[in-house]
Amino acid sequence: MDENEKQPNRTATMITGFTMLLLTIMLIVFSEHGYHATVGALKLFFEVVFPSLLPFFILSDVLLSTGMVHYLGVWFEPLMRPIFNVPGVGSFVFSMGLAAGYPMDAVLTAKFRKQDLCTKTEGERLLAFSNSADPLFIFGAVAVGMFGMPGLGAVLALAHYASVLMVGLTFRFYKRREGEKAKEGVVVRGIHHRAVDAMMRGRAEDGRAMGKVLNEAISDSVSTLFMIMSFMVLFAVLIRVLSATGLMNVLEVPFGALLRLAGLSPHLVNAAIQGLFEIDLGSAAAAHASAPLLQKLVLVSGIIAWSGLSVHGQVASVLADTDISMKPYFAARALHAVYAGIMTVVFYRPVEAAFGGLALPAFSSRDFLVQGPPGGMILDGLHMAIILVGLSLASLVGGAVVVGVVREIRRGILNLRYR
Repeated sequence: MDENEKQPNRTATMITGFTMLLLTIMLIVFSEHGYHATVGALKLFFEVVFPSLLPFFILSDVLLSTGMVHYLGVWFEPLMRPIFNVPGVGSFVFSMGLAAGYPMDAVLTAKFRKQDLCTKTEGERLLAFSNSADPLFIFGAVAVGMFGMPGLGAVLALAHYASVLMVGLTFRFYKRREGEKAKEGVVVRGIHHRAVDAMMRGRAEDGRAMGKVLNEAISDSVSTLFMIMSFMVLFAVLIRVLSATGLMNVLEVPFGALLRLAGLSPHLVNAAIQGLFEIDLGSAAAAHASAPLLQKLVLVSGIIAWSGLSVHGQVASVLADTDISMKPYFAARALHAVYAGIMTVVFYRPVEAAFGGLALPAFSSRDFLVQGPPGGMILDGLHMAIILVGLSLASLVGGAVVVGVVREIRRGILNLRYR
């Protein structure tokens, strides 16, 4: 029985094998399309993705080895546990995910799971709501580079990050009974001393010299980034070849029906299909579609929240060595897309009225991310990401303090009642 269970599924194996053979033949026939798609994907990777993510990947490894993540985990446990039902170290994943975007959250969640800083279920909850786009992409690439309207960045960002929190609140109930025991041990008194003890334990468990930590952090970060590059190239080629053969048109019927059900223009069908596979192509197609602006923003919000099969492939590759399931992740991305579309409609009018003319200096030109990597672009994007991390950590600290005060007041009331 055990040997039979280990045998691969015959039907799935045949479908996968013949599909890959067909795609290989199409790539040979349409080799020119594949070449141009590869060049475009590599240009995007080396001009934007590589310089944006590499510093965060290296620093996250170093922070994890020093025990600082353990320290922050103790401080944020009183906030992350009751709100999102995840351990305090989830605050680090959440903040770094906000700053660096996909797939930073998956990389950190996988590392936390391997080090037993979270359970399988907690890792699935954490991955569900920490998967978010970075502000550099939303404000710069989408609002300015694709729409040519800097003021739209505030609408898209608010809708995206508000829906992230909504997904987190929804998934706190995912297998919630498995977190009951962890909740009982959370206290506020003496939290700094416990945080320092956790930090020292984390450093002792790592035990590597700092030089070795830096060397391995750089090596692992570059390896992960080149894996991301490979997925970007693969899906860019796949979309271009499928478009050249006309096979993408097969998806027009179901997507057309889905958009009509949502009350969106049929002119957005092509953008939705491309967004299913790749976030950049789908967002750009939606921005240039002949449809009302609000409808285009709703679809773009959904595409950014869904993040595309290309990103899903990167996440699956990162999680391959862990026991974290991809099923909750897919459900969360679909839910995130729905929430983001709804929140775009909610925020559109009031945010446009309040911040319609607001644009960051770094994103004031439509040539952003179009004419190559100007010196100030990466610097400003990095500064904005650091500011966002600081603000998110500050808000988490404030929330933790509030939770602690409320618990102390409640404890005092209970003591007075039972005297």
